[in-house]
Amino acid sequence: MAEVSGRRRWAAPAGMLAVLLAGVSASVPVLPVTLNRPAAVAHAIHAGIGQPGWRGGPIPYSWGGGHDEEPGPSLGTCRGYRGSITPCPATRTLGLDCSGLARWVYHLAYGRDVLGPGNTDDHVRRLTRVPAAEARPGDLVFYGTVSRRRVRTHHVGVYIGQGKMINALRTGTEIRVDPLTRLDDFAGYFRYL
Repeated sequence: MAEVSGRRRWAAPAGMLAVLLAGVSASVPVLPVTLNRPAAVAHAIHAGIGQPGWRGGPIPYSWGGGHDEEPGPSLGTCRGYRGSITPCPATRTLGLDCSGLARWVYHLAYGRDVLGPGNTDDHVRRLTRVPAAEARPGDLVFYGTVSRRRVRTHHVGVYIGQGKMINALRTGTEIRVDPLTRLDDFAGYFRYL
């Protein structure tokens, strides 16, 4: 009889937990079951969930943002800026550029700054190319040219599957989801091993 009463005591709390989880899941985006750590971190950042270095909410694009000594949102720079919004807003915008986002995602996922400082060219050199058939959420996708003789990239995103990436696209936008076809010079999938 003690076992039966013990089960009954847990029936109400378990039922309430199921109701609470059902209510929460209605407001949280449904994510693929096979997410690895980098993909899960990228989804959380896109959803505006607070992370170390950011209290939460949408993160704006900032040219050069994310390249302080420690990875994470930072004020950007106007050096080299060629965006359509003038004057350059980067020095007064706390945010991330595309490589700053990739660097921060991987820092949070791996517990250290595995991509290090630099731009997309520097980051792609620290990774291994993977065939499209083996690509998985959490890999990085680069745009530009990546060959044995030449590395000249200009954009990176975090692949989330189904032909999509989470990325910091350009001034005037926030961290967002775009199809891999958003830019026309896809250079491939790359993985930190």
